[in-house]
Amino acid sequence: MSVAASYLYRNGRRVEAIPFEAASIPATDNEFIWIGLHKPSRDELLLLQGRFGLHELSIADALSSLQMPKLSVYDDQLFVIAKTAQLEADHITYGETAIFVGKRYIITVRNGSERGHGELRGRLETSPQTLCHGTDYILHAILDFIIDGYLPIVRTIEDSVLEMERKMLDAFLDRSQIARIFKLRREVILFQRVLDAMLDLCGKLYHLDLPSLDKEAKPYFRDALQHMHRVETMVASLRDVITSVFEASNLLEQQRQGTITRQLAAWAAILAVPTAIAGIYGMNFDNMPELKTSYGYFIVLAVIAVMCIALFIRFKRARWI
Repeated sequence: MSVAASYLYRNGRRVEAIPFEAASIPATDNEFIWIGLHKPSRDELLLLQGRFGLHELSIADALSSLQMPKLSVYDDQLFVIAKTAQLEADHITYGETAIFVGKRYIITVRNGSERGHGELRGRLETSPQTLCHGTDYILHAILDFIIDGYLPIVRTIEDSVLEMERKMLDAFLDRSQIARIFKLRREVILFQRVLDAMLDLCGKLYHLDLPSLDKEAKPYFRDALQHMHRVETMVASLRDVITSVFEASNLLEQQRQGTITRQLAAWAAILAVPTAIAGIYGMNFDNMPELKTSYGYFIVLAVIAVMCIALFIRFKRARWI
């Protein structure tokens, strides 16, 4: 059985556990039922469909693992899909949480996410004065819970990028580090697409008049929308940082290569002096008057030394050496 929890609430307080097979819409307005499912089977969702009047299209979406964040309205029922995310090494894996919302019931279906709602449920149950407002407040709490899960991903990737930035200033980035930068950039771009869809979802919940959502709950969804804006801004900044790290790495590498090239050119110019002079005196001609000079050898060595020292000083002042 995939049922994580199934409880009846009255006036914001948990009353009793409801067996999954007996779950149905409560009879009075001050009661609602909250059912949490984790990777349910099709038969389990079809059972709930018959008892709660869930739309067949929403059942199909809840069973799919390829859904993007969305909001659908079926008569007096809301159907919401929110995207969960978690970081594994340098890869972001995604899951879906489908939420069926009615006036007296809320059903959550988790697929691909191991982060359960037990802690959230316990926190909400400590505040009956908030929970008594109904299922729309629970919907906000679940969305806020999912959005909070995005922040550790952003901070972890940001720390990794800043560490690579620090290493970049000391040495060349090797092939594996460059490949990692590209991988992180790709993950952040895909993550940003999910955040854009979540941002659109939160915007609809705040701006539109929807069934099962009271006007008193609008400020809570505005808070979720602002929360999403902050996360989206952080991810956009993170993407710019990753790009700047790669560009700065290229500039530093070009600068280091230019420095090495200048040094090699300077030493080649210095070594060219004795090479040229030695090449001239290495020619096998009979008529070379300098060969009979008594101090010619020492004079040539002195000329070579003076010219090499002069070139060395010149390149040193030009910071080529």
